[in-house]
Amino acid sequence: MTTKLDKVLYTAKARTTGGRDGRSVSDDGLLDVKLAPPKALGGMGGATNPEQLFAAGYSACFMGALKHVAGMKKVAVPADASIEASIDIGPIPQGFGIAAQLAISLPGLDRAVAQDLIDTAHQVCPYSNATRGNIVVELTLV
Repeated sequence: MTTKLDKVLYTAKARTTGGRDGRSVSDDGLLDVKLAPPKALGGMGGATNPEQLFAAGYSACFMGALKHVAGMKKVAVPADASIEASIDIGPIPQGFGIAAQLAISLPGLDRAVAQDLIDTAHQVCPYSNATRGNIVVELTLV
C-alpha cells in the first residue's frame, strides 16, 4: 500500500550527472560529491557511492527518529549514542537489490528501554517506512 503525505514539510533536491561514475550536487550546494563505483563492484573506488550515501542518510534519519520518540517517552538519549549502518547490494531476480543493517548503540540505557526506543523509532523513521516490506532491514541493539 502506498502512503501519501498529509503535508510536505521539506523537499530535498539533488542533481546527479554521470550516474555511479559522476557527481551529485544539492540545489543549495551544501552537498557536492564525486561518485565512483567501489572496487568491490569493479570500479576504481576513490569516491563515495550511492550505498554509502544511503547508509549515512538512513543512520542519521533513524537517530533523529530515536531522539523524537525518546523525547515523547521522556527518556534521555545518551550523548554518545551512535548508529553504524551497513547497506548491502546484490543481485535479485529483477536486477539488483539492497539490504540494510543498523547497529544501534545506546550506552548506559537499560536494554529493555533501549529496545523499546528502537522498535518505536522503526515505526516513525521515514527511511524505515519507505523500506518496510521492500527490503530486509535488520536492527540490532549493540
